[in-house]
Amino acid sequence: MRLDPRVLGYLGRALSHEYGAVQQYLTHAGLAAAWGLEAGAARLREEAREELDHAERLTARLLDLGAMPGASRLRPVRAGASLQALLEADRALEAEALALYREAAEHSARVGDTVSAELFAALYEEERAHARALAEWIDELRAAPAAPRLGGIDA
Repeated sequence: MRLDPRVLGYLGRALSHEYGAVQQYLTHAGLAAAWGLEAGAARLREEAREELDHAERLTARLLDLGAMPGASRLRPVRAGASLQALLEADRALEAEALALYREAAEHSARVGDTVSAELFAALYEEERAHARALAEWIDELRAAPAAPRLGGIDA
């Protein structure tokens, strides 16, 4: 198989995205913990671990292709003044991942890189599950009675 530069580009973009996601989820976990929402913080830390696993798998694929991994640019963390606002930002992050992984899987398959196509397809499905879980969590928060204000910030 000939190495396709666009596949390498998708792998690099995906790696940057995953490291950015780790940063965002850890920041959100820290905010949730500061607001006294330890169960929420624990869930967000678990999301960060899952995103780090994605980064490890992308790194391994880049190395298998003989490319040096390098997350080129991390996107700024999107925050908010409530747990729901944090989760909305996380849902937007997952939507970006879904678009990236769908496009990357389709391109990789077109150029005959089945290993990368399978990796991107697997990441797509995992991110889809994350997006569903976030949507359910947001729905639960919307259905719950209004949360008390913690330290002057809506939790």
